[in-house]
Amino acid sequence: MSRIRFERLRKSYRGSVALDDIDLDIEPSTLTVFCGPPGSGKSVLMRILIGLEAPSAGRILFDGEDITPLPAADRSIGYVPQSFALFPHMSVFDNLAYPLALQGAPRGDIRARVQQAARMVRIDRLLDKRPSQLSGGEKQRAAIARGILKNADIFILDDPLVGLDFKLRESLMEDLKDMRTEIGATFLYLTADPLEALTMADHLVVMDGGHIVEAGAVEAVYDHPAHLRTAELVGFPRCNILPAQMEGSSLVCRSDIGRFRVVLEDGGAASEVMLAIRPEDIAPAVSTAAPPAVGKVTLLENLGSETVVYVRTGETTLVTTIPAAANAVVDLGDAFPFMIRPGGPIVFDRSTHRRVGRLAETLNG
Repeated sequence: MSRIRFERLRKSYRGSVALDDIDLDIEPSTLTVFCGPPGSGKSVLMRILIGLEAPSAGRILFDGEDITPLPAADRSIGYVPQSFALFPHMSVFDNLAYPLALQGAPRGDIRARVQQAARMVRIDRLLDKRPSQLSGGEKQRAAIARGILKNADIFILDDPLVGLDFKLRESLMEDLKDMRTEIGATFLYLTADPLEALTMADHLVVMDGGHIVEAGAVEAVYDHPAHLRTAELVGFPRCNILPAQMEGSSLVCRSDIGRFRVVLEDGGAASEVMLAIRPEDIAPAVSTAAPPAVGKVTLLENLGSETVVYVRTGETTLVTTIPAAANAVVDLGDAFPFMIRPGGPIVFDRSTHRRVGRLAETLNG
């Protein structure tokens, strides 16, 4: 298995920087998700890794060996593109067999491996059909199966579920995780969807503007983001971000939704801060020692297992969720008393966007 290392990788196009000093280690046999908005540099980084483009500076190491000069054909990497890229004149079987035939694999081996891959993504009954006879989800499964048939230790999946409906995406995400475990290979998965990223990842790499904002185990990146941009990009529904002001030298900050005591981390200090409050850290107030804040319900989104509630308080709109199991009845226009769960919301320095502490409790006044 290959350990991947990006060292000081840069890529520019006519003076425009697409990747800026990318330093990253990827452990073998893991599922690493690269998450970021369009234009963040995810696909550029993967094209360089595959060998379709050359970096402007830096290098890529596989197990300590510099593979940057190698052509794409000499790199042990399988690729599943965003588009289906199936040959319309070939059967599904021949589409899947094509990369193995190019490698000169024996015919008997090709048939056995194609049938195995087709079973893994549940399209073995479709091998005699043409792509035009498949649904969108079946085409995507075929593209995934073909991508993993290359003899490789590393597989890149470039937003492979984009455009599919939620139920189908959910099913394919589970299939891909099971497939990675069965193959034992390293999967690099690209997506702009934060829910997909959180569902799929063992390790999460957050990218924005050609930089790696943050990287680590998915639970750590979500629960303890070191950077404000991570809190903004990773999470569904979106994180609530609002400005606040520290009160003099006291460990208290004031925002549009109230005053809070803050626990600063070692070395954490700032007068102008931003609060990152996850939807799950805003709870309907039933009984609390401090008078709760009160907002007005302006929008409801029923997701089945939970309802996303948009609450307007003053000039601020907050997003929270109510689990269906709570049996709470909320209607548009209702008053919505709420409280902020202590210990959850994170405090970031407004100028550096680095984490400096957490909210400890809501204060009166």
